[in-house]
Amino acid sequence: MPKAEIKAFFDEPTHTVTYLVWDAESGSGLVIDPVLDFDVTTGEVDTRSVEAVLASAIAEKVRIEWVLETHVHADHLSAAPLIKARTGARIGIGEHIVDVQRIFRPVFNAVDVKPEGGDFDALFSDGEMLHVGGLKVEVLYTPGHTPADVSYRIDDAVFVGDTLFMPDYGTARADFPGGDARALYRSTRKLLALPPETRLFMCHDYKAPGRDHYAWETTVKDEKAANNHVRDGISEDAFVRMRTERDAGLAAPKLLLPSIQVNMRGGRFPPATSNGVRYMLVPVKVKGSPDAVMWQGG
Repeated sequence: MPKAEIKAFFDEPTHTVTYLVWDAESGSGLVIDPVLDFDVTTGEVDTRSVEAVLASAIAEKVRIEWVLETHVHADHLSAAPLIKARTGARIGIGEHIVDVQRIFRPVFNAVDVKPEGGDFDALFSDGEMLHVGGLKVEVLYTPGHTPADVSYRIDDAVFVGDTLFMPDYGTARADFPGGDARALYRSTRKLLALPPETRLFMCHDYKAPGRDHYAWETTVKDEKAANNHVRDGISEDAFVRMRTERDAGLAAPKLLLPSIQVNMRGGRFPPATSNGVRYMLVPVKVKGSPDAVMWQGG
């Protein structure tokens, strides 16, 4: 079996890691979780992060055949459509994207979202296998952070999305709509049941207290021994208590609202309005006295 070549690209503003993975023998490759740079304060979009990935693919003589999303991200916008436009690659995500779309379509009145995940080229089921050159890519359903998370196993490497973080940082939150701490725990056990030498590649890193550098690669063995949320010996009930208490104190990600609107569309921005401009919506929630709606004209 050919061994996958892996190159990581870390985007510090969103703490996201994008991966270029390829089969050196055939030149066929894929990109996992690409970042589109977006300034929420100005609405400006920049492609510098994804351009770096595309330039590296050219330098390595890689033909990008797939863009794989681990889930609908809430902390960065996807650059998948740009890669597709440049390379002809197909965009894939787990089949439970339809559950996420059902949750958020009415929140943003996103009537343009295509039914049954049609904004994506492929929806993957648990255990499904893709062939990219000589590489075999196995889809692992790992819900909990969201109902649609998947991980991708390519020979001895697994790209875990937001299911796990580095051992000293633990796990991702499970309090987004459709998230489930029990499901997240069971997904971590699914990953940690893989062979001890299996390499695990994170989607994010935030530098745990006491660590002065970013890191995104570890192993099943190290996670089982040292992950401060799900190491061996921590029960499901204990994890759920910890995760629920911890999530209650977390602030919403800065790019939460634009990320969901774009990413549930497969990286497509909302349609332009009659003036030709595309807008991100911010649903308004009024707190306090009912009189507060008066200043809105309500």
